[in-house]
Amino acid sequence: MNQVIHLTGLTQAELAAFVEEMDEPAYRGRQIFASLHHRRLRSFDEMTDLPKEFRGKLNDRATASTLKVESRYLSEDGTRRYLMKTHDNLPVETVFIPEERRDTICFSSQSGCPLQCSFCLTAKLGLLRTLTAGEIVEQITIALNDAYGTGQKTPRGTNLVAMGAGEPFLAFESLMKALRIMADPRGLHIVPNRVTVSTAGIVPRIRELATVTDRPHLAISLAAPTDELRDVLMPINKKWPLNELLAACKEFERSLKPGERFTFEYVLLDGVNDGDEHARQLANLLNRHNLRAKVNLIPHNPADPLPYRPSPPERVESFKHILESKGVHAFVRRPRGRDIYAACGQLAARGTANPTPPTRHQLA
Repeated sequence: MNQVIHLTGLTQAELAAFVEEMDEPAYRGRQIFASLHHRRLRSFDEMTDLPKEFRGKLNDRATASTLKVESRYLSEDGTRRYLMKTHDNLPVETVFIPEERRDTICFSSQSGCPLQCSFCLTAKLGLLRTLTAGEIVEQITIALNDAYGTGQKTPRGTNLVAMGAGEPFLAFESLMKALRIMADPRGLHIVPNRVTVSTAGIVPRIRELATVTDRPHLAISLAAPTDELRDVLMPINKKWPLNELLAACKEFERSLKPGERFTFEYVLLDGVNDGDEHARQLANLLNRHNLRAKVNLIPHNPADPLPYRPSPPERVESFKHILESKGVHAFVRRPRGRDIYAACGQLAARGTANPTPPTRHQLA
């Protein structure tokens, strides 16, 4: 029995080759690609520009969608969180954040996560599976269709952030292929310059990304200014400690092109890593490595059973002031979707009391 192929994860060239194996002309592959990505259709039966007999053959050999929306949660601030299931019944979460000038979609690269960062609820799941390129792309399609309707043009630009469940650099091949598919002008046309990938610090992949010409923006999660503290908060530090990580970051910074962004992220945990001395240590660490990247300060988003609390506003401002006094550009990220467990570090496939029903576009 032939394996069912998820066509959403194929490039235009791969789709052309796929249909030619079915004794169809290559242009049918381009039609399918445009239907999946530009029109954002999620079933072959909707692709009425294809011959009916060919659609039947596609249904026998392939699928246009594999993710099913199980629950949809709407925050008081307009943020939406989608809890989906893969074909093998694993959880995937995606967050849609509407803003005045653009929409941001936070997508997952893995179901669960293997890194065990102590302040992140996703770590409690462990790694279930790395997602395919098609499963990454499909998250974006589902979120856009829910917000605007199948195939409807988005009124604002769309930014993507690989900051959902999972470590993106442990899904590097799937991630980079998904980004290539989404950048295609005949499809979603979301170019890498509108994408940010956040990593806990997989050093070899940081170095590899430095060699990629058309690449997303990079964000590095630090959470601590010393190896002793980072070993506890982010155990990946035991494999690639701060000096090795920041040396790779410097190598990446040297490769930056005009308009590229490179940031550090620092989750602030009340009484753990948010003291004035921590701020001075962080500034000295970045200055010692001559790194000019800005620092995004993220007050922890609380979630049981994690033992941490968010730093109070006055502590956040003091931390920011110390960094800036030492020449480090710092910004405070405003949390979105905390009430529906959609904020940074809260994704753990959990429900809330009042899910909103999936729309007909999601269920298509």
